[in-house]
Amino acid sequence: MADSYDEECDYLFKAVLIGDSAVGKSNLLSRFATDEFRLDSKPTIGVEFAYRNVKIGDKIIKAQIWDTAGQERFRAITSSYYRGALGALLVYDISRRTTFRNVKKWMHELREFGNLDMVVVLVGNKSDLGDQRREVSEEEGRNLAEMEGLFFMETSALENVNVEEAFLRMITKIHEITSQKCLEAKTNETTLHGGKQILTINDEVTATKQSNNCCYK
Repeated sequence: MADSYDEECDYLFKAVLIGDSAVGKSNLLSRFATDEFRLDSKPTIGVEFAYRNVKIGDKIIKAQIWDTAGQERFRAITSSYYRGALGALLVYDISRRTTFRNVKKWMHELREFGNLDMVVVLVGNKSDLGDQRREVSEEEGRNLAEMEGLFFMETSALENVNVEEAFLRMITKIHEITSQKCLEAKTNETTLHGGKQILTINDEVTATKQSNNCCYK
């Protein structure tokens, strides 16, 4: 695992966090990016994002994870939020059934604005709350994920359970899809100055020049 922002990378993958307000999206992101959890976490206003470098095989991938508010008043940013995203963590709160029912609403939004090949992991967060406060069973979450063709995992940002695994499952699958498309020669290559290349797959940019420190193959 590689964490340094300055470390050279082969790809930059954009992914998004979606789900209702207060399901724990921001704490999932801060736990993954910096291994922090904030009990006094305030609602996200607009859009925030964080980076984390991970090593998949012999490649360094810079994951750019975007986090947005779940409130309806921020829906105006939807199209730009999803643009170029190759993956998503769709998060609900296991102690609030309403957030689980709204998963289908978020899936509709993904299909309307997102890439057709987007890798989606359905995440039931706050598993630390236990059975007394649980309103959505793990089986219900798994069944919905199977029905929608999603990956599934329950997490606890508070106790740092399965957070790393959820993000890595998404990033690894994105890398697999990207690599497969390269092997099938379905990529369009645009040469950048200095001999560097950027990969464009189905008109979706999978590696975007963000920093002089980052290399793309």
